[in-house]
Amino acid sequence: MNKTYKIAIVNGDGIGEEIVPAGVLVLEAAAEKYNFNIETENFSWGAGYYLKHGEFMPKDGIQQLEKFDAIYFGAVGLPNVDDRLPAKDYTFKVRNSLEQYINYRPVKLFSGIKSPLRNKTEKDIDFVILRENNEGEFVQNGKILHPNTPNGIAVDTSMVTRLGTERIAHYAFKLARKRRSKVTNVTKSNTLIYTLGYWDQVMGEVSKDYPDVEYTKMYVDNAAASFILKPEFFDVIVTTNMIGDILSDLGGAIMGSLGLGGSGNINPENKFPSMFEPIHGSAPDIAGKNIANPIGQIWSAAIMLEHLGELEAAKNILEAVNYTTSKNIITKDLKGSASTNEVTESITSFISSEKRVTV
Repeated sequence: MNKTYKIAIVNGDGIGEEIVPAGVLVLEAAAEKYNFNIETENFSWGAGYYLKHGEFMPKDGIQQLEKFDAIYFGAVGLPNVDDRLPAKDYTFKVRNSLEQYINYRPVKLFSGIKSPLRNKTEKDIDFVILRENNEGEFVQNGKILHPNTPNGIAVDTSMVTRLGTERIAHYAFKLARKRRSKVTNVTKSNTLIYTLGYWDQVMGEVSKDYPDVEYTKMYVDNAAASFILKPEFFDVIVTTNMIGDILSDLGGAIMGSLGLGGSGNINPENKFPSMFEPIHGSAPDIAGKNIANPIGQIWSAAIMLEHLGELEAAKNILEAVNYTTSKNIITKDLKGSASTNEVTESITSFISSEKRVTV
């Protein structure tokens, strides 16, 4: 009997209404080819839902999500909604409530795509950023006092715990063993001497459990420069919430477009469902025009299938993306002329065929 995966579908806002359905078509093609089933349920949550109901999801939204094997999410946010709310009331809420403490963001140059780094090729740009997803700079533990007076004070407190650091460190080293056995801890402990000093201490302790994996520490300013000058240095990057957020957008840029970047918010123990989403935003300015790049969303589908154990299907989706970009079937953000639908059709057709290419 074929295995069935229950997937919660949250399109979100803006281009999410176009690219998530595109990703579902790819998932369905992969499921048919590799003999598993996906059972989906759609949730209309996000900023649009907030404008109608005064909240980004219902009060029992997290409980509704808990019954699924995974969550497939687009992006959240609209221009007429306070941009401080989407993260607090949807994205962070899901990531924290479901203990999705690993944010997995791969960076890879696809065939036929020219990186803005003119001398770099596919062999140079292929690494993974692991961002700590529940702690660090984004815990929103702070306060504003006397905001409208000359004595106004605003404080945000970053949080680093041994548990939080150890668990992402172990994940990073185990992942490196499956790749090129190299972990780079990106930090700024020379200035944030307490939180990131402790982060570095715990990272160093965990590294001793993996003598077969090369371990280096790099300050974030050096790492940002190295993304541009020598991206081939990196294999697995492990870093904090805010640093990872910034560096993964830079990673998307050196791939050629943020529209290419996929990600997973992962609960490795599978105690709760993990959530998979592209790294970009809702881009309401191009919504409804059939020009949004669906590849980041589709790559997120591959990451989801890999997490669920459907490794061949996940690999085939990436092969299909690689084939599509190699044929210059690309959207406007990559200086192409293909529509969202045309890119999706190329990828689904490839999956349904027997063609194989090297990823």
